[in-house]
Amino acid sequence: MGIIILPTEHPLQSIYDFNLKDAKGNDVRLSDYKGKVLLIVNVASKCGMTNSNYTELNLLYQKYKDEGLEILAFPCNQFGDEEPGSNNEIMDYVCTRFKSEFPIFDKIEVNGENSAPLYKFLKQGKWGLFGDDIQWNFVKFLVDKDGHPVARYYPTTSPLSMEYDIKKLLGTG
Repeated sequence: MGIIILPTEHPLQSIYDFNLKDAKGNDVRLSDYKGKVLLIVNVASKCGMTNSNYTELNLLYQKYKDEGLEILAFPCNQFGDEEPGSNNEIMDYVCTRFKSEFPIFDKIEVNGENSAPLYKFLKQGKWGLFGDDIQWNFVKFLVDKDGHPVARYYPTTSPLSMEYDIKKLLGTG
């Protein structure tokens, strides 16, 4: 199992309050995911952790999507210029190379002044050792069926090592 840091206080809102754009430019209301367990990940195509993370994320998605798991991938180019492509290039790469079927969203920033509101919300949970900023690509947030972030995982945490936590939230573990 990976390192889990639980928030010391719960945010006043849920992720269901956010509306975003997917990589194709379509509007997406996160409230459409009510009742699902979400794994939210900032991703990159040219990171040393890309192959292992996408491979394991795909395995988790295939195994648990019918039980209520959704993986939401947010491309970000803030770390080492490792996601330089356009949304179309990112979609083509991820869907062709990894055969990913989970939703890919519009490229965003996760830190700084231009940080996406969703990530400002995710980071506000007083995550202890993590501090406020996202450290690198593939930081993972596990969100319960009520839309509240319940765990944050380091970039180096293997998605498969989170399976127990996912099953517990799905009610199958």
